[in-house]
This record gives sequence, structure tokens and C-alpha cells, in this order.
Amino acid sequence: MKLYGIYGASGCGRGVMPIVSAALAEDETAVFIDDGVSNSTVNGYPCLSWKDFLAEQAAERSVCLAIADGATRSKLDKKCAAAGVGFYSPRSDQTVIMDEVLIGEGAIISPFVTITSNIKIGRHFHANLYSYVEHDCSIGDFVTFAPGVKCNGNVVIKDHAYIGSGAILKQGKPGNPLVIGKGAVIGMGAVVTKNVPPGETVIGNPARLLRHN
Repeated sequence: MKLYGIYGASGCGRGVMPIVSAALAEDETAVFIDDGVSNSTVNGYPCLSWKDFLAEQAAERSVCLAIADGATRSKLDKKCAAAGVGFYSPRSDQTVIMDEVLIGEGAIISPFVTITSNIKIGRHFHANLYSYVEHDCSIGDFVTFAPGVKCNGNVVIKDHAYIGSGAILKQGKPGNPLVIGKGAVIGMGAVVTKNVPPGETVIGNPARLLRHN
């Protein structure tokens, strides 16, 4: 038996399970993994602790990390690697992926996502409902797109960035891309027209730095 774990049984994970379960063969099973939980069910699927997931009898086992926070995904990536557990990449049948697209392991591609051409995406990427990535973009590891993100062409997004629902990233230029820095947060509905420094949060239209008093 092949065993597929969805790490995280909250909202994100419950949105991923139907994608995974729809693609299962007869000798394959999908379960939720939630630390500290054992022998319970979520939406009719088994929900296991990490320990119990590792103890399940399976010829092969792999995991996807269905948790929106990139830093948490990074920690779980190391945890899985230490246990010798690999990763798989759920992808909805309603996804459109065009030419010359390279996507790292563990990506979760939700329904109605479009990824066009000449794009490189790192490990454990989340592309939520109705988001898109246009041509000539480069996206790092553990990047999260909330639903409805519009990432236009010639954009560079560094590791651990979070792009909020409905945000729009203005198209850059060849040799002069729009850059979203490492760990930056783009607020819901923000319209980003300029580079965003690492670790900063921007909000609004046009997007501006969020300052805390």
C-alpha cells in the first residue's frame, strides 16, 4: 500500500484532501497528519499523529505540507527528511500549466490556478484557488499564494514570502524584475508596484510599508 499524508488537518489541509483522494489508485490511501492527534477522523478521513503515521504499515509513504505559514512548512520539511519521508505534489485537474515550467517538490496547486510559461518555482509552493503566475517569473522555496493572487510577468519572489488574497504584483521588465524580498508579506488586496524589502509587510493600493506604532 502507498500511504499519502496531508500534514495539517485545518482549513488548508481540508481543501487539499479532495484533490489527493480523487487521484488515488486502489492500492493507495490518504490520511491527515496532525501533531498530538490520533485515532480520529476529519471529514471522514483518518487523522493520525506523526508517530502513528510513521507506524502505519505501508510499502511507500510520502507527505505534502498543507500549512499556509512558510516557516512552519520549512520546519516540517526538515522533520520529514530526518524520518526519511519524501514529498508529493497534489495538483488539481483544473490547473493549467503551460510551457517550460519547473516546479520543486511538495507544491500544492489548487483548482483554477494558471501557471503560464518560462517559470521556475521552488520547493513546497502553495498556489491557492484562482491564483496565477505569468511568464518569466522566479519563485523561491516555501512561498504561499492565498486565493486570487495575480502575479504578472518578470517578478521574482524570494523564499518564505506570503502573498495575500487578491493581491496584484505589477509586471516587471526583462533584466529589471519586480522583487518581493525574502519573508515579505503582501497584504490582502494590495497592489504592488515597487520592490518589497525582505521581511517587510505592505498593504494598500498602491502598496506601502506597514508601520507599527
